[in-house]
Amino acid sequence: MTLHIKILGGGCANCDRLAQNAKQAVAQLGVEATFEKSGDAAEYQRYSLLATPGLVVNDRLLSGGRVPSSDQIVSMLANVLAVGAN
Repeated sequence: MTLHIKILGGGCANCDRLAQNAKQAVAQLGVEATFEKSGDAAEYQRYSLLATPGLVVNDRLLSGGRVPSSDQIVSMLANVLAVGAN
């Protein structure tokens, strides 16, 4: 299963840190993923994101308004992969 990861935010330092943490998490898990960044306010509304940065995986908002650590993202992605396998 390839994960589609989207970072929502206008390119701030927190958005960049979230993208780095997500890439580290993907590398730790050894899974395939595509990455996308979006600063489009319409995207924020689509996912009901109240504060940036936002982490969207396979069209589901997993985190908003904070920068989870790479270990926390590993756990989030493992859950997504487990649900996708069923």
